[in-house]
Amino acid sequence: MKMSVVTVTEKGQIAIPTSIREAAGIKKGDILIVIEADGKILLEKTKKIAEGMKDDFKDIIKFTELSLEKVWNNKEDEIWEQYRKK
Repeated sequence: MKMSVVTVTEKGQIAIPTSIREAAGIKKGDILIVIEADGKILLEKTKKIAEGMKDDFKDIIKFTELSLEKVWNNKEDEIWEQYRKK
């Protein structure tokens, strides 16, 4: 874990120290999400958030497929077979 002290400007801006940017893989032009929770501030790269969401959606899709399979419960069903081949 790296730690540094920064000063907030009149416009609410801060500079992220080089060592922390490098450790986090933050480069010029990267877009960050700012999250506040319980008085703490988290900066997260949007790309990392998007990757996490992909994993979440994979779980949702798998759950949905399992639910549909139980409802249809007919593997001979033409629609189900077409869907499963995708």
